[in-house]
Formats: sequence, structure tokens, C-alpha cells
Amino acid sequence: MSDTFPPGFLWGTATAAYQIEGAARENGRTPSIWDTFSHTPGKVERGDTGDIAVDHFHRRAEDVRMMADLGVNAYRFSVSWPRVQPTGRGPAIQRGLDFYRGLVDDLLAHGIEPVLTLYHWDLPQELEAAGGWPERETAYRFAEYARAVAEALGDRVTRWTTLNEPWCSAFLGYGSGVHAPGRTDPVAALRAAHHLNLGHGLATQALRAVLPASGQISVSLNPAAVRARTQSPGDLDARRRIDALANRVFTGPMLTGAYPEDLLADTARLTDWAFVRTGDAAVSRQPLDSLGINYYQPAVVSAAAGQDASGQGAGRKDRRDGHGASEHSPWPGAESVAFHQPPGELTEMGWSVDPSGLYDLLLRYTREAPGLPLMVTENGAAYADKPDADGAVHDPDRIRYLHGHLSAVQRAIADGADVRGYFLWSLMDNFEWAYGYGKRFGAVHVDYETQRRTPKSSARWYARLAGTGVLPEVPIG
Repeated sequence: MSDTFPPGFLWGTATAAYQIEGAARENGRTPSIWDTFSHTPGKVERGDTGDIAVDHFHRRAEDVRMMADLGVNAYRFSVSWPRVQPTGRGPAIQRGLDFYRGLVDDLLAHGIEPVLTLYHWDLPQELEAAGGWPERETAYRFAEYARAVAEALGDRVTRWTTLNEPWCSAFLGYGSGVHAPGRTDPVAALRAAHHLNLGHGLATQALRAVLPASGQISVSLNPAAVRARTQSPGDLDARRRIDALANRVFTGPMLTGAYPEDLLADTARLTDWAFVRTGDAAVSRQPLDSLGINYYQPAVVSAAAGQDASGQGAGRKDRRDGHGASEHSPWPGAESVAFHQPPGELTEMGWSVDPSGLYDLLLRYTREAPGLPLMVTENGAAYADKPDADGAVHDPDRIRYLHGHLSAVQRAIADGADVRGYFLWSLMDNFEWAYGYGKRFGAVHVDYETQRRTPKSSARWYARLAGTGVLPEVPIG
């Protein structure tokens, strides 16, 4: 197996608007569901909010220069929907678009390709007040917003992503309630999943109508590498159930134009899926130029004996699925499934370090979507990084993590996967959703008091990789 990545491979970093921008009330921006959620007592650790985040709105030029110094050739960022369309309806405001025009111009001036994500979880609060993603109208509003952004930036941005991790939007936002808007209704979660699928399809149609022929459209999913704890019939059925809820609920409509029959059967006691109208799944299936894969850890599942006497089932607060603690499950119709901590080393998030899950997913979607290029649009790890006495930040654990996962990408390519790029999560430490500022994923350390940026050892290691296309060795010590 060659240790050199293919020519033209994209080496990027990734961020999300609410996690880094700050300027929550400037230039006409209105609250998103994450503004409301983070300001609700008890929802985010330590009461942290994204009001300031890492002040990227005001430090944009500095941050782009830092990216250039790191040698990356692509940057995946998201547009804040309430910054450019404050009510979620009607025309975009130019001062909101101007921030992203400036960002794109800065990136291009430094030889960095902009990779734009339209939705990374910051639904305008006004649309949530009207029902949010469980309501069909939100899908149409999303398509209108997509068109407005494409009309403003389509002449300079080639790569577009509709949604980031719609599973989290639907099932953590409306099922378990650990993400904004914090609702806990299993039927609302399934309705949200459908309208996210529909919104993806409608937005893709809107983008195609506006973008030049060179425009590239994708979606970034966070598919689960689901593994049965044993090969018993019950454990294998648990894997099937979670695979349907984690993966095929989106890839079914998006890639084949139909929901899987077993998913509909598993959830029939909750809903008859009457919210799916004739033709919806076909609208969701739009031609894509690539499929984004976000990966952090595998999921290990089994049948829960005796209604989960161990206290680890899909409906229990101490469920070990890696998606936060809640009395409410993000797995509707899967109360008979227990989750188990995968073996091995853990990150600061308590997530298993297991590159084989990434390899498995890349090969899976190579088989299931032949001819569709793949991108690893998120991969990374949180560790307790601290500056030493000289101010340097050494993070050897992250380097080992990246080396292992990038080796898995190389193996997948050698075995036939058409992987076109890799985006490290994240460019810099930031607001980590319900964990606030307590978890650091960045290749660049941020002092939240001073906003000083300090590239970590992993940033320099990644820069060597981006510059040569050859996977560097892991430093000793």
C-alpha cells in the first residue's frame, strides 16, 4: 500500500458557524435555535453560549492567514442561516452575505478552496417557533435560503454541502433533546428526519438551478459503523434496527429514493409515516457529486435482556451510545436495543479510538453508491490540551489518532474507495455544543480569555501531510 495520497486530494479543516463566529447580535443576525438553547439554564455545561465563541466574525482575516500558514488547500465552513436570512423567510440581507463574501474572497486569495455547508444546525428561531423541522414548510424555507446563498456566492464557491449530520438535527434535537431545540418527541424526530431529507432534495434542486455547471453538490452524513456485540440472532437484529435509524433513514431516500421497509415496520407503533407524501422520497434523491462521511467512533449494540436490566438500553439515561445523557431516547422504536462502550483507548469525549470503523464505512458506501466519490468531511478527537511553560501546545495523542485514521483512509483507497479529500475536525478549539468550551477538538489551541490562537503539534504534523501528500510518521515521545 502506498503511503502517498492521490494527486489533487483535498486537505482541509472544518468548522461550523455557531461554534466559532460569535457576533450573535451584530449586523441584523437574529437568534437561532442554538442561541435559545444555550441561554436556557441547564442545557449547556457551565452555562456556556456561542455569543462570542472564538470571535471568528471579527478575526476572519487572521484565521484565514493561519489556515494558509498551515498549508491546507480547502476549508469547510458553514453559513449562519439567521445571519443572512434573519426570519428564515424572504430575501437575504446583504450585510449578512457580505461577511461570507469577504471570507470566500480571503480564502481564494490565499489559495484555499471554500467548501460551503448551508446548514450546520442553526435553524432560525422564528422557524422553530412555527414548528421547526417536524413541519414540512421548513423544508421549503431551507430551499429558498439555499437559493439566496447560491445567488450571492455561486460565482466563487464551487463545492456546496446541503446538510451537516441531519441525524443529529433530527434525533438529538427532537428525540433525546440533548441538542437544540431540546424537544423530546420520537414522532417529531421521525418527522424531522423526513423533512430534512426533503429539504436536502429541494435545496439541491434550487442550487442546480442557480449554480454554474461546475458546481459540486454534496451532503455530509454521520453514518454509524454499527457492530453486533455477538453473532446471536437478537444482537444481529439490534444491529439492523440501529443501522436503519442511524444510516438508512437518510441514505434510503437520498441514494435510492425510498425509505427502508424495516424502518417503517420498526416504527409503525409510533407513526404511520403519513407525513411522507407521494414523490417526496424521489425529490430527496438528487444527483450528487460526492458524499461526505463524518466519523468519530463505532457503535456496539446488542439485544437488551429483560427490558435492559443492565440500564444501558436505548431508552435509559446512561445509554452508552456516545450521544449524551437523557431520559429520552434518540432511537425511536429501538427500546429493545442496548449500547455498549466499544473497547480500547478513549478520547476526552469518552469515544473509542477505532479507525477500522472509518475504513468499514468508506468501503460500505463504495459498494452501496458505486461511482459516487467520497469525502471524509469530519474526523478528529478531543483531548485535554494545555500550553506548556513556554506557551507551546503538544498533543501527541491527537497525532496518533490522526495517523491511525488517515492510514485507514489509505487502506480504503487501496481497496477501491474513491476518496477525494479529508477535513480535520476542527481547525481550532471552539464551542462544542452541549459541552460548551470544555472539550477541545482543535488543531489550533484557543485561549478563550484572550482569543489567542496557538497551533498545536498536530497542526504542524498535518501541515507536513498537506504539503507533501505523504503520511508522516508519528513522533516518538
